[in-house]
Amino acid sequence: MEHNHQESCSICATDIFEEKQPLWERKKTAIIIVSATLLSLGLSFEFVLKESTLATVFFLLVVAVTGYEIVKRGVSSLLKKRLDMNFLMTIAAVGAFLIGHGEEGATVIFFFSIAEFLEDYAIERTRRSVGALMKLAPESATVKKNGKEVKVHVHAINLQETIVVRPGERIPLDGIILKGASSVNQASITGESIPVYKQVGDDVYAGTLNEEGFLEVRVTKRSDETMFSKIVKLVEKAQKQKSPTERFVDKFAKYYTPSVISLAALVAVVPTLAFNAPFTEWVYRALTLLVVACPCALAISTPVSIVSGITSAARNGALIKGGTYVEEMSKMKIIAFDKTGTLTKGKPEVTDVIHIKSSSPVLTQEDVMTLAATCERYSTHPLCTAITKKAKELGVAIPDPEYFQYVSGQGNIARYNGNKILSGSIKLLEKNGVKITKEVEEHVKRLESQGKTITLVAKNGRVAGIIATADTIKEHSIETISKLKEMGLEVVMISGDNEETTRVIARQLGIDNYFAELSPEEKLKIVEGLRKNRKHVVMVGDGVNDAPALAKANVGIAMGVMGSDVALETADVALMQDDLSKLPYLVDLSKKTVKVMKENIYSSILIKGSLAVLTVLGLVTLWLAVGIGDMGLSLAVILNAMRLSFVKAPT
Repeated sequence: MEHNHQESCSICATDIFEEKQPLWERKKTAIIIVSATLLSLGLSFEFVLKESTLATVFFLLVVAVTGYEIVKRGVSSLLKKRLDMNFLMTIAAVGAFLIGHGEEGATVIFFFSIAEFLEDYAIERTRRSVGALMKLAPESATVKKNGKEVKVHVHAINLQETIVVRPGERIPLDGIILKGASSVNQASITGESIPVYKQVGDDVYAGTLNEEGFLEVRVTKRSDETMFSKIVKLVEKAQKQKSPTERFVDKFAKYYTPSVISLAALVAVVPTLAFNAPFTEWVYRALTLLVVACPCALAISTPVSIVSGITSAARNGALIKGGTYVEEMSKMKIIAFDKTGTLTKGKPEVTDVIHIKSSSPVLTQEDVMTLAATCERYSTHPLCTAITKKAKELGVAIPDPEYFQYVSGQGNIARYNGNKILSGSIKLLEKNGVKITKEVEEHVKRLESQGKTITLVAKNGRVAGIIATADTIKEHSIETISKLKEMGLEVVMISGDNEETTRVIARQLGIDNYFAELSPEEKLKIVEGLRKNRKHVVMVGDGVNDAPALAKANVGIAMGVMGSDVALETADVALMQDDLSKLPYLVDLSKKTVKVMKENIYSSILIKGSLAVLTVLGLVTLWLAVGIGDMGLSLAVILNAMRLSFVKAPT
């Protein structure tokens, strides 16, 4: 039975990915064009042809066409006793007509509608730009059915079905490669443009680009469950969440608007009653004050900045789940890292192969690896896997042992070609009568001081060699830690590993403050303690094992969560690729976003405050008020916020 998931699919349900101009934009554009024509005719009749009556008709038509929705919302806000900027504009326009300034009343409404259009367009365009960044996942796919290839809508494709993806096509659904190999560009999810080589058994994701090979893919996620659709939902949700500053501005606006109306009323009445000043002149100044004080630019200063910042992060492979976390990251003083799997690869690798000179006969490093790999061949322990992997890389032979025994917590025993081989701890060797020489003890002591795990290899009662393994540091860890410290942040490492290993890794990374041998509960307590002292703590981990600590931090950042539903849901910020180099970018982006946000807020208040003073002094006209104080300032705020889209992560 085929399922239709079209109703629940976030890709089909949202217009965030629409490249064409939405209907509301086309309608608004048409209204603005018609209004501009009517306003031009009105101004021509008023100032060129000196036909005031006809001019007034055209000005009223401007208000009727452009200002219908504005007046409607203004009246509605009055009835609800929640006065807003629409009400301010309605009063200003009506008042201008009543005192014989119809041309300015029409201009106020016309320019205010343009300002609204620019605001709506900027935010909507920023949201839709996520679609441009991530590209649209295909709406249809080629499915293999009964030996034939059939074109099917993605909603009608069931789990376990096989889809065909040719070179140059986008992968329509998440799945596992059954046949073929290719380089796949995963920029739509990870933000990295460098293609990743994929072959049979590898996972592929909807929205990514198959660059060169022919692939057959078994579907593992329906269209509304893919990693791509989850990202879309998360970004949309994040853009709707308000930051603390945004909530404050909204609250401020509730009290601001009634205060401005009261002040305008005093400006209109007091000079006339107290000083016998011309009533019409002061009413004009009061109306101008209403326009100047309209909080349009202030209201959009925060949301347009936050949305632009979140979108920029999504473009670069980082999902920030709301404006709150943007602000919190900008305040961070300390950044705590989990060690295993975050700063290190999380998998042991062979670092040293030592042959013992006092053994007889003396074996080469290749001989030592052959003995160890033979003994470890049937074991699934991570250390054994690392040794057999290294042996294969070196190209040494790995024969099948004639006998194999696993000794819990100690190592393995094997027999091959009449030889007894031991591979494991000192305890295992001593238990089997192998003497540990001074040379061996010195090697073991030296390697363990470096935080390495030791595996001794013995043949027929004598130590033949020593193999050291260690969890190696990730490619960008050292560089990232250095950059974060240069940015003035204190870096802390939190690990469940033993003291010696943690100390060695911390020293290699240049981290002075570290905590070792911690349980998940103890990690949480460490983060709690850091928060008490530093207030703003960011925790970076894998999003699963470190979930309690990530939740307790001001901001929890999960590493490399592509394909991990749990990490994607639990973290406040999710890095789609396992790439630490994105962290300095995120810190920089958060600080720049908050800086732009403050610039917008302060400039709005400063410019409007200055114009308000000049208005009371009679130095500002309605034209100037709406052109600079409203539309001009709103446009400046939008353009300033859009600068955040140029903040790039390192490639």
